[in-house]
Amino acid sequence: MSAAPNRMHRPDNELVDLVFDYMRERLQYDPVPLDHPGDGEHLRSHLAGLLNEHGNNAADVLKLYDHELSRAVISADSPRYLSFIPCAPTKAALLFDMVVSCASLQGISWLEAAGAIAAENQVLRLIADRAGLPETAGGTFVSGGSAGNLSALVVARDVARRKLGVGPEARLRIAVADQVHSSVKNTFNIIGVEAFVVPTVDRRFTGEALRAALAADPTPETVIAVVGTAGTTNEGIVDDLQGLSEVTRERGLWFHVDGAYGGAGLFAPSVRERYNGVEHADSFVVDPHKWLFAPFDCAALIYRNPQLARAVHTQDASYLDVLHTEGDEWNPTDYAYHLTRRARGLPLWFSLAVHGTQAYTDAIEEGLKLAQETAQVIRDTEHLELLHDPQLSAVCFRRKGWTNDDYYRWSQQLLADQIGFVTPTGWDGETVARFAFLHPGTTMEMVQEILDTMA
Repeated sequence: MSAAPNRMHRPDNELVDLVFDYMRERLQYDPVPLDHPGDGEHLRSHLAGLLNEHGNNAADVLKLYDHELSRAVISADSPRYLSFIPCAPTKAALLFDMVVSCASLQGISWLEAAGAIAAENQVLRLIADRAGLPETAGGTFVSGGSAGNLSALVVARDVARRKLGVGPEARLRIAVADQVHSSVKNTFNIIGVEAFVVPTVDRRFTGEALRAALAADPTPETVIAVVGTAGTTNEGIVDDLQGLSEVTRERGLWFHVDGAYGGAGLFAPSVRERYNGVEHADSFVVDPHKWLFAPFDCAALIYRNPQLARAVHTQDASYLDVLHTEGDEWNPTDYAYHLTRRARGLPLWFSLAVHGTQAYTDAIEEGLKLAQETAQVIRDTEHLELLHDPQLSAVCFRRKGWTNDDYYRWSQQLLADQIGFVTPTGWDGETVARFAFLHPGTTMEMVQEILDTMA
């Protein structure tokens, strides 16, 4: 007699206990270990034959994951993870992410997921309020800043085409700084627009530089939008959003603000004024899985006038007609290029509701404070050189006399010794060191321990 087709879907209390026990242990790590990069041959040997016709004992599979696979993943939620942009989700957010997964929650349409969408929209409203955007603002949660930038700039392009009365063959450009994030450059290749690159002033995109560049360009009418950055990934620099917004309003250009990393600074009173001008944005992106302590993958995409986005992104198909009705309808799929999506904003909503916004402010301010204290230590250390006063929580610095190879050997040894994960970065063609402070559990003692290895 053949096995029941629904055997995978039956309740299995033994499996539940097995996985929940593992999750409970993982959630109680204090601190979370860094772990190590994986060796491909070693991992493949352990995975060989695992996916077979009859399956395996669940306890054995989980043991393999715990002992071999998970330890070959560098933990972005470790307080010693100071590379790229870390991820330090709250325990409440992690736990509720499990609820979202085990309940098979999705967030496609109001018809199917009104409760989840109402909660997500409450968080989007909170972020929009911090940015000073109007009550009409709204949007959706997408997978990350790249998806948010792509979705927003598609809207900017199509709005401009309608406004100018041109088709896909028309040459259109979007003004960016030479420091703009790589995802924006990639978006241009995807959507068929060109970059109108404006030189930065002390690594900052300013309204004055934009105005001068447009005045000197022979065809400024082909420039349809401007992208400002609220916290560059490498240095944490906030562009002159006020000045950029003035130029966009003068010329009727779409103003997009990429705050994927730094936008969370809107919750920090000590740096809030640096974001002045974001209230004029037509679209704005911030990644809660970065500095708002949500799990991967979670990015908030907000439009000043979401109906413009809806006109671009709504997908038409006979089986989807039922989703578009009157009433409280808010279909997140109408505001980005996606259709199917998980309710990725719910873990953030739960954590905010549990802890309150002041806890978020305190945690963000801690990262800012750590960056300032680290910068001062670097200034006071003879063989180190600070490259730029930190605006947010990224700190770039040089170890005098080191070559490219020195930085990479140092980085690899730090990780091997489990002291820290600090990867080199580039600075005007030179290899240098960089800290990205985000985890409120990172201490100056940890930082000093890392800096002492550069002696």
